[in-house]
Amino acid sequence: MSAAWTARVFGLVLAAFALATAASAREFRAADNQVAEYPTVQALAYMGRLIEERTGGRHRIRVFHSRQLGDENDTVDQIRAGAIDINRVNAVTVAAFVPTTKVLSLPFLFRSTDHLHAVLDGPIGEEILASFTQGGFVGLAFYDSGARSLYTRQQPIRKLADLAGLRIRVQPSSLMADVVAALGATPIQLPYSQVETGLTTALVDGAENNWPSYVTTGHYKVAPYYTLTEHTMTPEVLLMSLSAWNALSDDDKAIFRTAARESSRFMRAQWSTLEERSREQARAAGNTIITDIDRKPFQEAMAPLYARLDGDPVLSRLVERIRATE
Repeated sequence: MSAAWTARVFGLVLAAFALATAASAREFRAADNQVAEYPTVQALAYMGRLIEERTGGRHRIRVFHSRQLGDENDTVDQIRAGAIDINRVNAVTVAAFVPTTKVLSLPFLFRSTDHLHAVLDGPIGEEILASFTQGGFVGLAFYDSGARSLYTRQQPIRKLADLAGLRIRVQPSSLMADVVAALGATPIQLPYSQVETGLTTALVDGAENNWPSYVTTGHYKVAPYYTLTEHTMTPEVLLMSLSAWNALSDDDKAIFRTAARESSRFMRAQWSTLEERSREQARAAGNTIITDIDRKPFQEAMAPLYARLDGDPVLSRLVERIRATE
């Protein structure tokens, strides 16, 4: 075997390896309905940097923010079809496909942010992420979404009776519609992009969301009364399409999953800062923030929603485990 022949064979092997590597390289499309500066979008960009670095530039993530690929319901359909590779949505949006996520949206389930993190970062969180495959997704990680509270245009909510007859916007979710209905208001399902118009035109009397969403969307300018009900702490979830996931090697899957978990910690730090800044911005604008409310009547109004779980031992047991988590 001549040296020239050996060199030629070696060159062919290197070329084949380079072609295989190039073929496996990919740019992944990631969707988020929030603006570029929002913590979830920044976390996706951070995850992309980690993946590009750890795959030697083979894989990259291109983030489409600000609803460029549609509202959350639209992007859920797209990721199930494989048209989007990675997607950040609120867990309530996928409840129809992943039954365990219904529990995460139950009102007044989580006692605090620390309690929420203890659940999501532990065995329960791992089990819920694993259950996403039955819905046609891969669950990579959870992001924070803060506590959702009520805000209104013309009158403050100081007690449960103040909600009677009000039209309150909710996410396109049967569970959230039931929550608002149980509080005595009329739920109006609107896409996130239409809430400001709904408030401005009096199509709705109010809405419910976290501090950053209330402020960054400009809702605080047309709905100046914010009542700290903190009725839900539904987390965001970072999803990947099954087709994109199955195309990855085992090593790359480990890189993606680790980067997603690290982006979750990055997001929490970003979120905490934005939440405080948003609260202060609303205060500075002169908005009325109602903190001295009795939450007990609000919690008691949720009894019928929890009673529905009696016929589902899996979800009932999950609620018990979450409540028992320290």
